[in-house]
Amino acid sequence: MRLSTPTGLPRAALAPLRAVVLLAAVSVAVFAATELLPGDAADAVGAGRASAGQLAELRAERGLDRPGWERWASWAWALAHGDAGRSLLTGRPVMDLVGGRLPATAVLAGSAFALTALLVLLGCALAGRRALHRPGDAVGGLATALTAVPQVVVAAALAALLSGVLGWVPPVSLLPPGGGPPDPSILVLPVLTLALPSAAFGVALLGGVVADALRRPYVTDALIRGVPAGRILRRQVLPVLAAPALRVLAVVVGGLTAGSALVETVFGYAGAGELLVSSVAARDTPVVQLLGLGSAAAVLAVLLLADLVPARRPS
Repeated sequence: MRLSTPTGLPRAALAPLRAVVLLAAVSVAVFAATELLPGDAADAVGAGRASAGQLAELRAERGLDRPGWERWASWAWALAHGDAGRSLLTGRPVMDLVGGRLPATAVLAGSAFALTALLVLLGCALAGRRALHRPGDAVGGLATALTAVPQVVVAAALAALLSGVLGWVPPVSLLPPGGGPPDPSILVLPVLTLALPSAAFGVALLGGVVADALRRPYVTDALIRGVPAGRILRRQVLPVLAAPALRVLAVVVGGLTAGSALVETVFGYAGAGELLVSSVAARDTPVVQLLGLGSAAAVLAVLLLADLVPARRPS
């Protein structure tokens, strides 16, 4: 059955427009959030040594003395034409600064996402098999408990175990000078720190959907008729999981994007997340705005994909 809006149009037809409107709203929110940061780039450059007159000159030179709505309009218009402006600290194009860090973050986030997807798949399969044979939701309960553990605690525990006790991996994730592919060993700690909480979150959310699907009468009937559990999961559960899984995926993408800032800073990994943290500290707002909007755009893209996938009933 195709879901329609009050206008009579299918929901999927309005999904791209809704994504554009949300992205515009997010751009306002990101810009407003950077405006609420105490101080600005002029204060960071002056570092307490510049006089009031010098600070005023710095703000005028960088356009920081203009009204906020005017600066947002100029920023949004330029960004729509592919220009994210220049760093308020270095004067370099923001696109170049962020582009130089993106490959490292793409490797980290891509590896963490692949591991997260694998762990979520295994966790949901285990939860489904337990639900078919035993009452209760032990897997979902364990996953929910793991989501309550702060990511910084996960990072510290993994570093203490894998690096301090076992000595398997280095305690920091320094990229090789001059670029080049990183040593896989330096990715172990940051990838696990990102993937384990995200996988626990995904299993905690999707485990309930799996349990609901397995409580349907046709599943009970299939079990009585001796249908293998694997076939039941494949034919009865997976069709129901498609749309919810994509929505969980959007949240996981957002979590990986936000978590990369903490993980890269903790382990000294020079990616876009570490650039975001240093730019916030330096009040380099054009860099913060581009990275913040890019993270939101990634989440909205996955949510758009989820809206375009119709909800299916199990056969």
